[in-house]
Amino acid sequence: MIDKTVRLGLLLDFYGPLLTEKQRQYFKLYHQEDMSLGEIADEYGVTRQAVYDLLQRSQKSLLDLEGKLGLAKRYARQSHELEMIKNRLEDLSERESLQKSVSDELAAIKQLVGEMLAEF
Repeated sequence: MIDKTVRLGLLLDFYGPLLTEKQRQYFKLYHQEDMSLGEIADEYGVTRQAVYDLLQRSQKSLLDLEGKLGLAKRYARQSHELEMIKNRLEDLSERESLQKSVSDELAAIKQLVGEMLAEF
C-alpha cells in the first residue's frame, strides 16, 4: 500500500480545492513542509490541539471524498494500465518480423500513450 503521507498528498492534489484555505494551509505545512503541530500553532497563534483537530477533520474529509468519488484510485489504476500498454507496445515494436506499416502504427500509439502518461 502507498505510504500514508504520499497517499494523503495525492488526495490533497485531487480534493484540496474542496477544503477551506486554512485546512489546505495547515495540511501542507504539516504533511509537505514537515512542520510540527507546535510550529504551526505558534505561526498562526492557535493551540496545538486546534491544529491537530483541524488536521484530523481535513484528513477525514479527504478520505471521505475519496471513498465517495474514487478519483485517486481510478487515476492510479489508469496510470498503471497505460504503463502496461506502453510496455507491451514497446515489446511489439521491437520485433523485427513486423511489417513497416504496423511498426509505424505501433510507434504512433506508443507515442500517444507516452504523452498521456506525461499528463498524469
